[in-house]
Amino acid sequence: MTTARVAIIVLNWNGWQDTLACIASLQMLNSADFSILLVDNGSTDGSVEQFKRVLPAIKVLQTGANLGFGGGCNVGIRHALACGAEYVWLVNSDATVDRGALSALVQLADGNPAVGAVGSVLFDSDAPTRVQLWGGGRVNLWLGRSNHRLAPGHIDFVSGASLLLRRAALEQVGLFDSAQFFMYWEDTDLGFRLHQAGWQLAVAADSKIWHKQSASLGLGNPLLDEYATRSCVRFLRRHAPVPFVSVCLMLIRMVAKRVLVGRPDRLTAVIRGYRSA
Repeated sequence: MTTARVAIIVLNWNGWQDTLACIASLQMLNSADFSILLVDNGSTDGSVEQFKRVLPAIKVLQTGANLGFGGGCNVGIRHALACGAEYVWLVNSDATVDRGALSALVQLADGNPAVGAVGSVLFDSDAPTRVQLWGGGRVNLWLGRSNHRLAPGHIDFVSGASLLLRRAALEQVGLFDSAQFFMYWEDTDLGFRLHQAGWQLAVAADSKIWHKQSASLGLGNPLLDEYATRSCVRFLRRHAPVPFVSVCLMLIRMVAKRVLVGRPDRLTAVIRGYRSA
């Protein structure tokens, strides 16, 4: 059983090289009261063997299958809560963190008990001074689209790439809905549920993360379109005031973009995602 206030959870899927770099940066944090938990999401590239060889002191949980982002994270979150963690910090395996990233998150959360989730400022790993995401983003429920924040402002959700969650908030609203969201929109859905339960969302400006984009599948992979479409449709059916309108507008936009770029494979993936939603 851990006595650490913060359990840091890193979810790995067939990407042990990135994950080792992420862990190395976490081990340099200027905070003291944390533990690191690795969750392997059914990798087939020898990840677990690499972790046991290089990181023998770090606990590795094996899901036994690819449970998706939310499902894999939930395995780690449940373990962390059972061990008494006050906060859970999810960090993407394809990210590296600044030494003060965690202390900035916890300082903000400790200063305002009404905050249920805190995000970081994400920078592009390939362009370290370019902001990729300011903590999270907004959702237009009528148009069925999500917009990332690139500067301070109101957010509807905190990105799962760096997400500090308060134990009390999780105990009230529950974990990620892995039954509905295999990949994408699970952090958005959680943000909306936190808001609906009266919790605030915040971004710690001094918490800095450097993050790759879609390292697991690669940008432009049709699977991204399929997962994103399915999850978006399910999210809108749950949260949009008139889901039929929102879903139609979302589909029109996604189909048009893929026709314009000449990617029939991605267009087909969007259709598959909608049909399976």
